[in-house]
Amino acid sequence: MYRNDYYPLIDRAFRVTPIVALLGPRQCGKTTLAKQYVAQYPETFQAETNFFDLEDPVHLGRLQNPKLALEGLKNLVVLDEIQRVPEIFPILRILADRPEPKVKFLILGSASRDLIRQSSESLAGRITFLDVHPFSLPEVGFEPLDRIWVRGGFPPSYLAGDDALSAAWREGYVRTYLERDIPQLGILIPATTLRRFWMMLAHYHGQIFQASEIGRSMEKADTTVKNYLDILVGTFMIRRLNPWHENIGKRQIKRPKIYFRDSGIFHQLLGIPNFSALQVNPKLGASWEGFALEEVVRAYRATDEETYFWSVHGQMELDLLLIRGGRRIGFEIKYSQSPKVTDIHRKIVSFLKLDELFFVVPGEENYQVDEKISVCGLVKLLKNIAMIQAD
Repeated sequence: MYRNDYYPLIDRAFRVTPIVALLGPRQCGKTTLAKQYVAQYPETFQAETNFFDLEDPVHLGRLQNPKLALEGLKNLVVLDEIQRVPEIFPILRILADRPEPKVKFLILGSASRDLIRQSSESLAGRITFLDVHPFSLPEVGFEPLDRIWVRGGFPPSYLAGDDALSAAWREGYVRTYLERDIPQLGILIPATTLRRFWMMLAHYHGQIFQASEIGRSMEKADTTVKNYLDILVGTFMIRRLNPWHENIGKRQIKRPKIYFRDSGIFHQLLGIPNFSALQVNPKLGASWEGFALEEVVRAYRATDEETYFWSVHGQMELDLLLIRGGRRIGFEIKYSQSPKVTDIHRKIVSFLKLDELFFVVPGEENYQVDEKISVCGLVKLLKNIAMIQAD
């Protein structure tokens, strides 16, 4: 599968900085994307592209003296799993600053910019970060929606021959993540402990993160539990959605919500093997909320600084608030064909000064309720967003 939307983003980033970092969870398709990108520009890159897989002992051996190994290379250098060798970052600064020969670096990493910030801070002004996600609903052609919703977007999971093979791949992914990937980042937490925490988070999916409550269950301090969450956020497993505060004189929620970023991993930890099982599971509504929320955020290419939720204790709540380009767009996500729009929602539009409020539902619904309130099926909404982004 070709991920055409990423190619112009990478190309545009290289026009601004000599180093571009593609960051995303392991096995979301970063390496394939890098090779496809190079193939799109054969006249520029293909003749002189050097790939280094930093999980390959042979490639690591070539980089024992990274400055010596890299300084003679030209055109494009791809460094995969860059978080494995953080000492390369200062060398990249030196090489990127040379007037000749001109060289560009495409680096791929399975840790967020927050986790690698200390290593990469010397590259300020020389590097552009781009997030790479597992497959999205538009990338797989929108249909059938239930397949990517149940299996998630990791390519081996989505493309598996059947649901059982998909679930087996995801179980292996979870195990490898806990037993290998986390220790390779220098994080020394027993795999059983982090798995227990991760499974507990499945029951808080779409809810306010309660560090003290989870800490009591695990017999851990609040600070320890928050550190566990930082790890899952920093490795793209969990989305921490921060609250928005509006000056309205009401008692507003100040703690974040948490969502699994991949619905397939969420279902795996809950033991939901297929769409039929999901339909009768109590977490159906929460699953739909997390899946649709992630699709909307990706469609808008919204950053963490542009995405929020909003809640007033026991009174009003908005699932997703996007603040970007001078506009405020609200989203209520409901697993219902006919969501109930009330005066509370009209108050939310007024309090938050929303330009639009969408009720995001499954199916093909698409109708106006008020001047600024609409009900829209997820597929229709994503297609509309794509048209707006294209303009």
